[in-house]
Formats: sequence, structure tokens, C-alpha cells
Amino acid sequence: MALEETRAWIMLLVTIVSYTAYLAAVLGRPGDTPLAQVPYVSALLWTVGAAIVASIVLNIAVAIVSPKEANAKDQRDREIHRFGEYVGQSFVVIGGVAGLVMAMADIDRFWIANAIYLAFALSAILGSTAKIVAYRLGFHPW
Repeated sequence: MALEETRAWIMLLVTIVSYTAYLAAVLGRPGDTPLAQVPYVSALLWTVGAAIVASIVLNIAVAIVSPKEANAKDQRDREIHRFGEYVGQSFVVIGGVAGLVMAMADIDRFWIANAIYLAFALSAILGSTAKIVAYRLGFHPW
């Protein structure tokens, strides 16, 4: 498995685990509090921070295990990386537009923050999945 593919797997798994942890923290709050009034900011910040730290640590660990491949990227790796980023960035745009529209519609901050966070998570998942599929099934630039 190429090192860049390993990095895509790390991003995919870290994103899924951190977003699932966030959902469990927010949705698992006890009480009859309406969902829009559940305190979510600390859970969001902690899961995003933990995901960043976990991703960095895992990438460093992979680079330590295979130091010769750590900085070696060929043309195919660069094209697959670019392809995955283009595919994943579509959800960042969708999330940004959704957040803007929701703010203009005067929707609660809870929903705006969660829509944007969901878009970031989907962006990472879709981009990483595109990279993994490109490595596994072959990359065919348009």
C-alpha cells in the first residue's frame, strides 16, 4: 500500500471516529432539552482538536515506520491527491453556502454550526474515499 493511500485511510478513519464521537456527545445529552439548545461548542471543539492531533500523530507514526517512502511522491500520487481534494472540496462549498443561507434565514446557530461541521466531515470522507478508490481501482484522469 502506498504511503499516500495510508494517509487517505488515516484521514477517513479519523474523520469517521471523531464525527461519530461528536454525535454521541451531542445526541447523548440527557434531559428534555430541545436539540437546538444542547451545549455543543465544547464537544465540537474537542472532537475537531482531537481529530487534528490524532491525524498528525498517526501520519508521523506511519512516516517513522517507513521513512524511505515518507517524502517520496510520484506523479500518480500527486494526481490522485489533487483529484481527491477536488472531489472533497465540493462539500466545503456546499457547507459554506448552506451556512450562509441558514444565517440569512435567521436559523439557530446550533444548526448552522452543525451543517458546516457535517460538510467538513463529508468533505474529508468523500475526498479520502475518492483517493482510496483511485489507488485501488486505478486512476483515470478526465
